[in-house]
Amino acid sequence: MAIVVKEIVTPSELREFIKFPDDLYKGEKNYIPALHRNQMATLSAAMNPAFEYCEARYWMAYRENRPVGRIAGIINHRYNKEKDARLMRFGWLDFIDDPKVLQCLMLQVEQWAKEKDLSQVHGPLGFMSFDASGVLVEGFDELPTSFGRYNFPYYSSMLEALGYQKEVDWVEYNIKVPAELPPKLTQAAMLVSKRYGVRQMPLASKKALKELAAPVFKMINSSYGDLFAFNTLSDRQIAKLANNYFSMLHPDFVSIVVNHDDEPVAFGLVMPSLAKALKKANGKLYPLGFMRLLWSLRFNDTVDMLLIGVRPDYQNKG
Repeated sequence: MAIVVKEIVTPSELREFIKFPDDLYKGEKNYIPALHRNQMATLSAAMNPAFEYCEARYWMAYRENRPVGRIAGIINHRYNKEKDARLMRFGWLDFIDDPKVLQCLMLQVEQWAKEKDLSQVHGPLGFMSFDASGVLVEGFDELPTSFGRYNFPYYSSMLEALGYQKEVDWVEYNIKVPAELPPKLTQAAMLVSKRYGVRQMPLASKKALKELAAPVFKMINSSYGDLFAFNTLSDRQIAKLANNYFSMLHPDFVSIVVNHDDEPVAFGLVMPSLAKALKKANGKLYPLGFMRLLWSLRFNDTVDMLLIGVRPDYQNKG
């Protein structure tokens, strides 16, 4: 049967694009549906500040009028300028077990790249580093982190068959927290604190946490500059990220290290895992999804490490 690829242009088509993986992975125990409203905000030029420097187009593949795949093409002009590159990104890639479907989807992105005089296509990537990225190649029997990505095992081999090669490895670790921290670790922390005049800032309330949100997230631009596929975030992006993360985090889950001038020089953010709650929510925040998320934030035995960063002039100091 013929495969027809259509570009997404209307809100109703975008909703179908967003919901497609929920049907594709139906019954897969380790697939976590993304919240539909969050996906709509990310993919909408009117709501996502990344569109200040990005272009994007979306396509879906159909066979006999049934959706069989989806893909996004993204040009991150800021990244290309900062890295002196001419790259097209592809993301939001999902497809049935049929190499012809993948070939048709990739062709759309590759043709657009040629039209824009770009030299290479790489991905899966989003608009920025905080969007779901990469192809899962191991750990298909593991539940991803709250913001992780799941895909079928055939994805990587089919992409490689089209000539795409692995560019980087992203690795997740499952760490068991001991009942007591090893003495060597606490002693090392005390030594670093004394030597460099740094200390952990106490955070007594959410209000105190929100006041530090902007300077902490601005530190991302300086500390993440050398990470793969990262580009400098705009002020609007920083403000949105700070609001998204800090609005639901309890101060106990945030660690901010300051120097003798009370300037933040390092930070770490963790969050109770929302993976199981998001799976039960099935992409919908209401009526019950919101309550499940709140429950997970309060009653949980697992946390996800979201972000950690150190100001460049304080890196490699222990």
